Amino acid sequence: MKKRFLLGLVLLVVSAYFVWHYLHKTVEPQPNQLTLYGNVDLRQVNLAFQVSGQIREMLVTEGSEVKPGQELAAIDSTRYQAKLDSAKANVSALQAELDKLLSGNRAEEIAQAKNTYLATRTEAQQAQSSYERLKSLLPKKLASQDAVDNAKAKAKALHHQEIAAYDAWKVAELGARDEDLVRVRAQIAQAQAQVALAQKDFDDTVLRSPIGGIVRDRVLERGDLAQPQQVVMTLAVQNPKWVRAYIAENDLGKIKLGMPAEILTDSYPGKTYRGWVGYISPVAEFTPKSVQTEELRTQLVYQARIYSCDPSHELRLGMPATVTIDLQKLPESAPDCDVSQSSGQVLPQ
Repeated sequence: MKKRFLLGLVLLVVSAYFVWHYLHKTVEPQPNQLTLYGNVDLRQVNLAFQVSGQIREMLVTEGSEVKPGQELAAIDSTRYQAKLDSAKANVSALQAELDKLLSGNRAEEIAQAKNTYLATRTEAQQAQSSYERLKSLLPKKLASQDAVDNAKAKAKALHHQEIAAYDAWKVAELGARDEDLVRVRAQIAQAQAQVALAQKDFDDTVLRSPIGGIVRDRVLERGDLAQPQQVVMTLAVQNPKWVRAYIAENDLGKIKLGMPAEILTDSYPGKTYRGWVGYISPVAEFTPKSVQTEELRTQLVYQARIYSCDPSHELRLGMPATVTIDLQKLPESAPDCDVSQSSGQVLPQ
């Protein structure tokens, strides 16, 4: 019984050793295969308000998936609503003035100007007659020189009033001047521009997502005072994703843009993600600190991006990944994600 127990224990230890050795064995590089090691990377967008104000509400939390145009946050819009209403009222007032100029004077106003002219003409004619009569009496010493001079001055003044009343009558018939119409139209255009600016400020009190993605971090919270260009939240762009890896100089000539690749991660053992070489840096750089091999620390490398197809959103920022590139396969002219893999979404190169 004791021998069977020892035999079983030995078999268990040997089996455990082989399993451990299988899981941790070093993969020998294939002659027609290039293996790269890197980390998953993606683009991030820092979202901010374009106007200042106190944050009224935050509509999403970290980890929320958002769509383009979705409302994310809002600030108090009271001041911006008041400015917008004032700008619209100014446009309405100027438009009313323009309508009045275009409509011209009412018939009653024209008739009033005409009657004023006729009354002034009658007074001017009467004053002229009085002056002529007094002037004829002056030689006979029946009128004084002062009376004649006063009658002459009054007749002359009323004559000028008659001319002014006639001009006012004709102006009332003609309506507004072209210059006045141009001036008011320019004022309306300026006021409409103020309305557009006020409307833009009012719309900017609501923060909307410019693209689809995942909310990574909320920097500000409800009640905080937001300033223009101050980051409110960070959005992680789900597509495209890529593995940021580094290629040694002696391997640079082996790969080309568009070459298909396979991506593996420790988080999902045995699962392969389809990818392709989408970018190779034209500038060499020193091996980054994350590469710990001593012989590689002093070598120059070239950064590469191996874009990936991840419709399930399993690849996360910073996740370690292994990239395998078959050097015998020809580059694809326009690589993208297959419809069946990405639900019809095409990833850019």
